[in-house]
Amino acid sequence: MPIRNLIFVAFVEPVAEGQVFPRTDWPLHITLVRFDVRFDAGTPAGAEPAERIAGLADGTATAALGAPLTVAEDAGFGRNASVPVNLVEPHPALQELHEKLVQAVADVGGRILTPHHTLTGYRPHVSHQVGTGPTATKRLHPGDAVVLDRVALVDMAPGGDHTIRRVLRLWSREGES
Repeated sequence: MPIRNLIFVAFVEPVAEGQVFPRTDWPLHITLVRFDVRFDAGTPAGAEPAERIAGLADGTATAALGAPLTVAEDAGFGRNASVPVNLVEPHPALQELHEKLVQAVADVGGRILTPHHTLTGYRPHVSHQVGTGPTATKRLHPGDAVVLDRVALVDMAPGGDHTIRRVLRLWSREGES
C-alpha cells in the first residue's frame, strides 16, 4: 500500500486551496500535526484517507478560526537547535485544534511522525524561512499578533514529488484566503 505524507498547518500568510509551492519556500505557518497514512491506490476518491481526514477535520478546523494568537520568543528547534523559530503563546483554541487533529489522524490509522511533540508535548511555533538575495528571511517577531484564520491540510509530496507541497484543503474565515 502506498503511503501519503501529510501535515495540518495554520498558515499566517495568504494561501489558496490547490496552491503548490516549493519544499524550500513554505509560506509562514504553525505546524499542527505531521503524519503518514497508508492508502489503497484503487480506493474511490471520497474514501481516500486524505479526503476522509479532511472530512473529520471540518468542524474542528472551522471552530478554531478567529482565535487571536501572540508570537512569543525566538527559539531553536531541530538537531542542535539549528532551526530558528518563534514560539507561539499557548492558547486554548490552538491546543484544542491540535488535540482534535491528532485524534482525527488516529481515527484514519495515521502514524504521527513526531509523537513526543504532540498533546502535552506540543509547542506551537512558526519557523523562520531563511532566504538569500531578493528572498530575504521571512519571520515573525515577539509580540506580533496573529489571527488563526487559515487551517490547511497539505500534501508533502503530491504525485510522489518530494520537491513540492500542495494545499489539499483550506479552511479559512469567510472572505479570507
